[in-house]
Amino acid sequence: MNKHLSFFLAIISIIGFISCKNNKGDADAYGVFGATEITVSSESNGKMLQFIVEEGKAYQRGEEVGCIDTVQIYLQIKQLEASIAAAMARRPDLPSQVRILYNKLETLNREKNRIATLVAANAISSKQLDDINAEIDITNSQIEAMESNLTITNKAILEEVEAMRFQKLQLQNALTKCHIKSPISGTVLKKYIEPNELAFQGKPLFKIADLTNMYIKVYITEDMLSTVYLEQPVEIHLDIPDNQEKTIKGMVSWISSKAEFTPKMIQTKNERVNLVYAVKVAFENDGVAKIGMPGDVKFK
Repeated sequence: MNKHLSFFLAIISIIGFISCKNNKGDADAYGVFGATEITVSSESNGKMLQFIVEEGKAYQRGEEVGCIDTVQIYLQIKQLEASIAAAMARRPDLPSQVRILYNKLETLNREKNRIATLVAANAISSKQLDDINAEIDITNSQIEAMESNLTITNKAILEEVEAMRFQKLQLQNALTKCHIKSPISGTVLKKYIEPNELAFQGKPLFKIADLTNMYIKVYITEDMLSTVYLEQPVEIHLDIPDNQEKTIKGMVSWISSKAEFTPKMIQTKNERVNLVYAVKVAFENDGVAKIGMPGDVKFK
């Protein structure tokens, strides 16, 4: 009997020691660590020629991590460039094509002046002056019509070229999307494709998260709302190996404006209640906190 009693007292002592060690009784809220996660998907179709992404490895924002086959898009761009050059070559040379008529008009005006002088001297009849004026009018009409036609033709060609240039811009944008880049500075959590596999629009390629600037999402009761505010300093506690506890400085970055039922895995300071408000506490992670780890906070 004494043996069983001694064993029971030992168990109670161990539980008491652990409770004192963790010292969770003064926490205001409990939650789970999280980070901004982005799933990068393919925006192009083709074979993944190169993909250097590795799970657990950090990449910088804008760093190229993969490339989808660009040959077809490159050839289409070259074809458009050739079409643009051919269209520009068809543009009419307005000055040279009307130069003949302008030269004719200049000759007619000189002849008109000579005839007008002779008519004034009564050397010839005025009918010749009327004839030369009529011919000048016809030449002016021919110049106007030719300039109008050439202008319309030139405008149509330029509009055709402009449309092809927009197509070229679309292809260049598609070419850019073939080069896979990291959208943020962070660590790769999951890799979904390997080199030489076929990528298509919408297919997930990898998931990346910013593990430096993380948050812990906790839930508070309605009676705590009046004491919690944005940018409020917070102490975050988490357990690390060897039964040690680490404290991190954080700040309230978001408070939900809508109440919700307490998640099953979360307990508030007043145990489980029907309705709670979600709160995000942002902090700078030194590598200790991991996504999904539990933790607790104390509002200052």
